[in-house]
Amino acid sequence: MLIREFVDRDWPQVWPIIEEVIRAQETFPYDPAMTVEQSYGMWVEAAPARTVVAVDGERVLGTAKMGANRPGPGAHVSTASFMVAADARGRGVGTALCRDALTWARRQGYAGMQFNAVAESNSSAIRLYLREGFEVVGTVPGAFRHPILGRVGLHVMYQEF
Repeated sequence: MLIREFVDRDWPQVWPIIEEVIRAQETFPYDPAMTVEQSYGMWVEAAPARTVVAVDGERVLGTAKMGANRPGPGAHVSTASFMVAADARGRGVGTALCRDALTWARRQGYAGMQFNAVAESNSSAIRLYLREGFEVVGTVPGAFRHPILGRVGLHVMYQEF
């Protein structure tokens, strides 16, 4: 598996991953009615931020985006988001993408990385983030409407560099 910069020819493989994740409404607080055009604008970051893909040969297994968590006085803290194709989960793709984002953020001189909205029901992501050095710094109770579990909390997770 190789992680590399996203290029436009990747979009036909990235979009189905994003579409599946947002339509499932189980992990990301994105509008499930988001169009392909809206998704592109939301996911593909302009420099100095970054969007990457994890590939096996020509196949995109997952994708990540990363950049400043907030503008202005909050721009010293980074953030990142990760999505992995359903049939590639459990194979280390998310871990590789997370490690890549952390390495990139450190090289860019960020003071830390913050995840703003990790559904507390997303146990595999939480285990990954904890294993990679993040901690839950707060939880907004009932802030995420899971399609099966109902309202669950959204964790704010942070790692200081």
